Amino acid sequence: MKLLLLSNSTNPGQPYLEWPMGYIDRFLGEVRSVLFIPYAAVNFSYDDYERKVADAMSAAGITVRSIHHEASPKDAIASARAIIVGGGNTFHLLKTLQELDLIDPIRTKVQLGTPYIGWSAGSNLACPTIRTTNDMPVVEPQNFDALNLISFQINPHFTERTIAGHGGESRLQRLLEYSAVNEYPVVCLPENCGIRMDESGMRLLSAEPVKMIRKGGEITTLHHGMITI
Repeated sequence: MKLLLLSNSTNPGQPYLEWPMGYIDRFLGEVRSVLFIPYAAVNFSYDDYERKVADAMSAAGITVRSIHHEASPKDAIASARAIIVGGGNTFHLLKTLQELDLIDPIRTKVQLGTPYIGWSAGSNLACPTIRTTNDMPVVEPQNFDALNLISFQINPHFTERTIAGHGGESRLQRLLEYSAVNEYPVVCLPENCGIRMDESGMRLLSAEPVKMIRKGGEITTLHHGMITI
């Protein structure tokens, strides 16, 4: 499989998708047209989301068409040369894909070698479940089962920062709760980081060490370059 799973789309003070565009361009190679899945959008339109992504991709000569225009979303997936899933609300994304019966078609298509790019919610979707999303469950999907393209969970936007005077749990504490009752390890993916998987293996794209939490709370460290999970 060919996967590019990014923590975030945009770094503060930078244009949309600027930081990962080099990774995206190299990952797609000769593929210059992509099918975009905008269903993580909640308080802005799918048309607006498509336009935003298309504008960012155009500089690299990549054309974008959103699946919400298609009369047959399943046919669009079957003919796609690459699939991109944007960020937003992971629960809304999963619920919409379940209602349209698109989980299995996307999984099958990617397992057959079609490149898949996701950021934030789109990276959550590639995991076995969406249980390590940071999002509020503003809608209720049929279940939390996702594409199951990888054998671990991702927590995008991971940070160990806490708010002074705030008594709530840190992100790490929440993920340790997850690891106490779930089997899949969690890669704690900070901003400006990603994971690329292709025929050569799995590579961590990160300038800083990245935590991974296994069941029971064992924390190990991953470094930039080839990794095994």
